Amino acid sequence: MALTATPYKVELNLTDLDRNVYQTLRFTVARHPSETEPRMAARLLAHALWYDEGLAFGRGLSDVDEPALWVKSLDGRVLHWIEVGQPDAERLTWCSRRTEQVSLLAYGSLRVWETKVLPAVSGLKNLSIAALPQAPLEALAEDLPRSINWAVMISEDTLFVTDERAQHELVLEWLQGGRD
Repeated sequence: MALTATPYKVELNLTDLDRNVYQTLRFTVARHPSETEPRMAARLLAHALWYDEGLAFGRGLSDVDEPALWVKSLDGRVLHWIEVGQPDAERLTWCSRRTEQVSLLAYGSLRVWETKVLPAVSGLKNLSIAALPQAPLEALAEDLPRSINWAVMISEDTLFVTDERAQHELVLEWLQGGRD
């Protein structure tokens, strides 16, 4: 019998001081059976970081032709393709050809990935890559409840996330481009 996705109810109180965005977002997100808690937390942080009224979750892990998140135009064109994790250079190049803007929120142990992938994608002008610090992400992602309530404040490339347990400070490192 196939495993099914686990639904999570999310309330994100977003304060993005850099972009003057102040929203309370309520949505349900599905966690694929093979998705780790840090990856799901990274998807939620990417949602906050690149929030747009038209932003939607893609099928990501269950469909390689879709991103973790994306913004589409009314006529179906992909305007912003957002990945999380450590995709290879071929994947990032493939994505960059299908959209106006590609953003990647990388996480985990990135040293080997950076040396292999960053030189190969440095010529992609529509690609921005931000790296999350590993320890704070793991602390935030540990034992995610099925009902997630986060207050996320973004200021000068730092995400301050407050949950039921603590406040977590995640300082982004921009490896390529920036947040536009």
